Amino acid sequence: MGSVAGAKSAALPPSLELAIAESHEALRKILNGDPSGYAALFADRDDITLGNPFGPFGKGPVEVRSRLANAATKYREGSVRSVERIAVYGSGDQYVLVEIENGRAKLGSSADLADFSARVTSVYQLLGGQWRLVHRHADPITTPRGAESMLPTPRP
Repeated sequence: MGSVAGAKSAALPPSLELAIAESHEALRKILNGDPSGYAALFADRDDITLGNPFGPFGKGPVEVRSRLANAATKYREGSVRSVERIAVYGSGDQYVLVEIENGRAKLGSSADLADFSARVTSVYQLLGGQWRLVHRHADPITTPRGAESMLPTPRP
């Protein structure tokens, strides 16, 4: 796979850039409790995967939609502050996109808006002439952490 460091838009197929823009709109939607944007972007295949900060990986359309629906319940009144493209790798019919997503929303039961960031890896495949997500992983680790952060935290 080739690498597009700094990931200039001109280096990617325009139809892939459109799919990436649609994923950023899907982010805005999910930050307002609506998982439909991401659900529409995922391929309808048994090997699609989704990992998010709220639980284990989902595999296949049923689990992925379930994980998306659960994630949507965690956000309210949200907005996308920015998306930083870190790198793009790929060629032909498959690309991997690495981004930092910066959002603002009411999270969980909080009544207050909060800023947050997630590191995100997305894998797109060209299927039937359309770019589809086949994998997405987002987590809140955007700053250095100690080795102990890998240990389970005691539950009250």
